[in-house]
Amino acid sequence: MSDQHSTDLASKASALLALHDDLAVLPTAWDAWSARALVDAGFSALTVGSHPLADSLGEADGEAMSLDTALAGIARIVRSVDVPVSADLESGYGASPDELIDRLLAAGAVGLNVEDTVHAEGRMREPQEHADYVAGLRAAADASGVDVVINARTDAWARPELHGADPTEQVLLRLRLLEEAGARALYPVKPPTAEALREVLAAVSLPVNATAHPVQGTILGDLAANRAAGVRRISYGPLLQAALTEQIGALTAAWR
Repeated sequence: MSDQHSTDLASKASALLALHDDLAVLPTAWDAWSARALVDAGFSALTVGSHPLADSLGEADGEAMSLDTALAGIARIVRSVDVPVSADLESGYGASPDELIDRLLAAGAVGLNVEDTVHAEGRMREPQEHADYVAGLRAAADASGVDVVINARTDAWARPELHGADPTEQVLLRLRLLEEAGARALYPVKPPTAEALREVLAAVSLPVNATAHPVQGTILGDLAANRAAGVRRISYGPLLQAALTEQIGALTAAWR
């Protein structure tokens, strides 16, 4: 990595992290077209979702596409815009923390989501195991000189059958360990109720990511409601792509 490239990445990472001081709304893109459209709409940073990226390529989510394929798609998106980009790399595709950070930065992204469901093995990482993986990512990022914004995700609410414990207790345990491991944001997906998400917001100090439908909002409601509750990061996951897909029939109805 050239010194100039490293400096540019470090600047973008700092800009991405600074957005979390208030409420970072990071809409989710899946190709160069969607990325450019979102930047033209006024957003100053983006996420790339593994699910919509896979759909755009005719692949399946859950690490069914290769890391090479995922990173090639991420790199095309990064090249198409001049804003910080964070990428969903699922559970890491079996890569070591050093490799994953090196390849993420080579693709030009400065943030990543990393989850605890290891799809290839049909299991969920143990709480400390996932925290250790995130700690490895933090160490690799620090060694690179780029403060990569690690958005550490847990599926403890979404996949309780993979851990067999009380879901909310697992979420809180895992998020606290991920805070200590060096994450910059926390992502407990699929909260069962607004009250459950508020419990998490009260229990952790890092920014918490909530998933929003662009029209229906998050489980807490609209942008103002999320800000009032203390949410400091919002992304769309696959829901923006899905909402646009639903509109295709209406837009083309007169031509059928």
